[in-house]
Amino acid sequence: YTASMTTLTELLNEHAPFSPVIAGLAGDPLALDFSAANHELASIDLGDTPAFSAWVDRTMATAGASVAIGRYGEDRVVYRHSPLFDGHTERRSIHLGIDVFTAAGSTMHCPLDATVHSTGINDTVGDYGPTVILEHRLAETTFWTLWGHLSRASLTSLRPGRTLRAGDAVAALGDLHENGGWPPHLHLQLITELGDHRG
Repeated sequence: YTASMTTLTELLNEHAPFSPVIAGLAGDPLALDFSAANHELASIDLGDTPAFSAWVDRTMATAGASVAIGRYGEDRVVYRHSPLFDGHTERRSIHLGIDVFTAAGSTMHCPLDATVHSTGINDTVGDYGPTVILEHRLAETTFWTLWGHLSRASLTSLRPGRTLRAGDAVAALGDLHENGGWPPHLHLQLITELGDHRG
């Protein structure tokens, strides 16, 4: 049984809390604004990943934050640096997951039990880079999570069919040279209908 996003949200709320994705995180992460409303972004060449990464780092340092998040459903001006989001039929600029920004090499952990569905390396500029899709089951409901912008080395132990328990390490974050050309972060996305998609 697969759920609609509304049903899945209700199910997750019923079973919360889950194991943290970042172990030992104290306090709330900083929320970053990647929309056109953030006028600071107008002065940055978003195609220059080191400059964009430096802006993220400065913003986090100014706030005294070691971790920041990018919001779900945000209409993002930052997607303009990649042709990946400039489709023939429509331009996609809405963010479909939650981003967790922290240092490259940081370990991300499984929030609930999972099985590795698939992995892949998505090399297009602006894509997910090294990626894993995990399959989860709660109360007879199956759903998936996509973990993007990982390190290449992380994928070597993530063979399809491998079981992960809540709290287990999933992967480390990749740097901008291997993660699709982004400041180091995790893209974490819930999926209710996977079809034939793979990592």
